[in-house]
Amino acid sequence: MNAAVRQQLHQLHELILLERQQARELQLDALQETVQRKEQLLAGLHLDDVDTLATEERELVERIRFDNRRNAYLLWSALNWIRQSMEFFGRKSRLDSYNPQGMKIQAGVGGRLLSGRI
Repeated sequence: MNAAVRQQLHQLHELILLERQQARELQLDALQETVQRKEQLLAGLHLDDVDTLATEERELVERIRFDNRRNAYLLWSALNWIRQSMEFFGRKSRLDSYNPQGMKIQAGVGGRLLSGRI
């Protein structure tokens, strides 16, 4: 593998570690910038065949894959925690509703701010 690709892999790994740190510290603006830098780097990185890499480079690719999955799990867990919190508080703040006959009616969870869709 040439030195340029090796350097890009090291930069990618550093960005993934920085992304995790910023996510843990809730530095959202910096996190957005890091994600954009990571996407640009990935767009320019072309690895045709990982099997032809040297042992050290293959280990770096595996480390990148592991850390990237770790970040994805962290962000997925945070999103699920936010969803559960919103649902919990949505149930707690639900006011009683009545139909025209004066009978109490079951109201659904309303006012969800986050759908999880982009």
